[in-house]
Amino acid sequence: MTEPAFGVDAATTNAGLDRWASEIQAKADRYNAMQQQVTAITATASSQDGTVTITVDSAGAVTAIHFTEDLKRLPATAMADQVLTTMRAAQAKITDQVTEIVQTTVGDDPATAEAMISAYRSRFPEPDATVDRPTDDDDDFGGSIFH
Repeated sequence: MTEPAFGVDAATTNAGLDRWASEIQAKADRYNAMQQQVTAITATASSQDGTVTITVDSAGAVTAIHFTEDLKRLPATAMADQVLTTMRAAQAKITDQVTEIVQTTVGDDPATAEAMISAYRSRFPEPDATVDRPTDDDDDFGGSIFH
């Protein structure tokens, strides 16, 4: 964005201010469009075996969940794993969509673009990096939940 030339003459200053205001308005319009597009994002993922399908919104909140009858055949801990892994996979897809939107709307502002994309990557990392598996759960539900 170019700054207006001040002090040359009134016509040049006015033209520069008009151009500057127009550039600021165009940038604000692009950021508004980006925000609207990001807010509209949804992402869906299915488990590898297809027993769980989850859709999340742009904030990562689950908006739809579908289980097949085959899910009932799994132990409870495996069901929980399927749900969490599938949810995280859907959430990770949000980052891909945000990246595309940011690059097409405000890609000419690399600092802002990188800050937004980094924030989403931190919030919704790739699923493999987030899977936490219990190490001492014997699945008998008899142990205390308090340590």
